[in-house]
Amino acid sequence: MLLDARGVCSFSDYFVICSGETARQIKTIYEEVEQTLKKEDILPHHREGTPDSGWMLLDFGDIIVHIFTLTEREYYQLDKLWSQAIPIVRIQ
Repeated sequence: MLLDARGVCSFSDYFVICSGETARQIKTIYEEVEQTLKKEDILPHHREGTPDSGWMLLDFGDIIVHIFTLTEREYYQLDKLWSQAIPIVRIQ
């Protein structure tokens, strides 16, 4: 899911919230996002989490990418927390 958070958030413009089924999938998504943006000379300002924790984050300033296991995504419910942000893309 890609959310336009400009109207409801002061520290970032967009949130990407996505899920992987396993720690390995989370790590692969994380690495692919980081490597793809690195090719465009876009580097994260901050990284958090580990694949085994069920949540990883890449903070690019204007865009923050959250990668969850399905269980952790349901637990933290960022989709609901940022429900006032405008959904741009939703893939199920």
